[in-house]
Amino acid sequence: MSSGSFAALPYSPRQHFALYFHAAVLRVLELARDHFGTADALQERFPFLSGYFEEMVSHGLSGGNFTEAQAWWRQAMTAWERNAPIRLPLCSLAGAADLTYDDLVLLVQAGLPDEDPRMGSVFEELQGAPGEQRITVAALAAGWHDADEFDARGAIHRLQQLGLLEMPAGIHSMLRPCAATWDAVRGAAVAGAGWVQHRPAAALPALSSLILPSSVAEASRNIPSALASGAVGAVAIRGAQHNGRATFAAALAREMQKGVIEVAGVSEAADQRWRTAATLAHLVDAVVLTRLDLGPSEVFTLPELPGGLAPVFVTVGVSGGLAGTLAHRVSTIWMPVPDQDARRQLWAGELGDDGPALPGLRLTSGNIVRAAQLARASLAGHGGSALETSALMTAVRSLERPGLEALARRVKPAAGWSHLAVSNETLTELATLEARCRQRERLAACVGDALDDLGPGVRALFKGPSGTGKTLAARMLAGALGMDLYRVDLSAVVNKYIGETEKNLERVFARAEELDIILLLDEGDALLTQRTGVQSANDRYANLETNYLLQRLESFDGILVVTTNAADRIDAAFQRRMDVVVEFAPPDATERWAIWQTHLPSTHQVEQDLLYAAAQRCSLTGGQIRNAALHASLLAVEAGSRVGSIHLETAIEREYRAAGAMSPLRGRAGVR
Repeated sequence: MSSGSFAALPYSPRQHFALYFHAAVLRVLELARDHFGTADALQERFPFLSGYFEEMVSHGLSGGNFTEAQAWWRQAMTAWERNAPIRLPLCSLAGAADLTYDDLVLLVQAGLPDEDPRMGSVFEELQGAPGEQRITVAALAAGWHDADEFDARGAIHRLQQLGLLEMPAGIHSMLRPCAATWDAVRGAAVAGAGWVQHRPAAALPALSSLILPSSVAEASRNIPSALASGAVGAVAIRGAQHNGRATFAAALAREMQKGVIEVAGVSEAADQRWRTAATLAHLVDAVVLTRLDLGPSEVFTLPELPGGLAPVFVTVGVSGGLAGTLAHRVSTIWMPVPDQDARRQLWAGELGDDGPALPGLRLTSGNIVRAAQLARASLAGHGGSALETSALMTAVRSLERPGLEALARRVKPAAGWSHLAVSNETLTELATLEARCRQRERLAACVGDALDDLGPGVRALFKGPSGTGKTLAARMLAGALGMDLYRVDLSAVVNKYIGETEKNLERVFARAEELDIILLLDEGDALLTQRTGVQSANDRYANLETNYLLQRLESFDGILVVTTNAADRIDAAFQRRMDVVVEFAPPDATERWAIWQTHLPSTHQVEQDLLYAAAQRCSLTGGQIRNAALHASLLAVEAGSRVGSIHLETAIEREYRAAGAMSPLRGRAGVR
């Protein structure tokens, strides 16, 4: 046996695997020689094996005693590994998962047909089973029968637990390498699979390139050392969707000089794929990242991975919890929505310093990037040269549809307050509400210490009889603020199954926060009902829904408008949580006159005396006046004329009939 070594071989993960590959071939050579009787007979049956043996001889191996050759190869490899100036993934995995040299040789032995299909014919003949070109557990264990104190079956089990070996479905005795980890074992680029994807550190964003709040930047400084010490085993990054949580996780991984192995669609903590992902992450020197979308009261059990394999990063929304042993070693970082200065920087980073921006919209960082990209693509598609703010707003609006339209409907904003005929007191409160909404981010810095928990959320209650302008006022608020308004569809939100209503509401609230839209709860007393004494299970679950809403309203960072014509049915706790309460009373004669003027077409030919009488004597609400003006216009269109007195009087009489009352105006013959 030569005294040579592998000192002249270059150091790389691929070269390391090649050395294990030859060690595995040595095991097969010994097994095949025992089967065929002599080395010459073996080489005559499988000539290609001579080429592998010649390669090993070129590395210093000599002689034909395969048992001695294996011992020499092990010793030379150990010395080569000890002097490695770089990280060798297989060595690192062996140390972290307590694997031996023989464990790794056995692993590569099972994967020989993947590297050289001719090895399959060797296994087929050795096992005496035509068509079985994968080595079986029995054959693999038998090939190690003379290894001192080596439990081959135990090694197979350990390698399976780590996601390095697997059995094909339906064939319970044949072994093959796990497809998700084999490329990494070979020292090659990882192709990934449907449930796991790899991004190397070089492809990740730098932490210094992100626009981060000071609290997040400060917290990130301590994470690498805490993970390295073992004091922290997982990092949870919480916040709104599309707010840079996964981007921050990737940048933090790069700061630790690691890549990312992202796991998708694996929910059960006991799923073997978690261990496979952790092993893969260790091999490619990465963290394991998964994205969670938990609803209220939902809990995700973190997987219990072999110690030291890979840190776990999870992105989580504002609701839901984490459980499991690993949850006791979780460090949580909250990602707030960017403030105005940060939003300006994000817009400028995407569109340039001279480009349009919407810093007043409290969008998440991801939605700013997505909206800017959509706006640029739209501009290029239409051959435009300069991007306008209106096009940017259109791009923002396009982000809202997928997450909201199943549970809410967009309502067109209305023109300014001048078209709303209400009392001065009501207008004053609406002006206060508008100011509160405009200054919601700055206000927290201008209040006393007792209000240090003040957030950017604004909650308003519009109460009053039907038809007094509550919904119209909400539309005008949206128009004045330049924001979109969505009416929550209660029929879609409320669900008979326990917990589903809360989940639906959480989806609506979360999307409203990340897209900065105004939510409208029309006839909100249907949801914000008073809690009752618990007489049945239904009462208990109804109270749970109410309690959830109370807590969610307090943490809501958007703008919410609740309208009701039955304020006495709303739980007092909800009313206390409202920032602005606006009372809408039925209009008086002066207000009714203004409403008539607003709703009738400017070309109408209604007699002034009749219009004055309608305003003075007909105690109609704003909604009823709108309906009457619309019906009068319809009659005029049918008659091919302008709106006249006969049309208006007929429409007013129709409204009173619908209400079961008599019109106070003197009847005239008219179109019915």
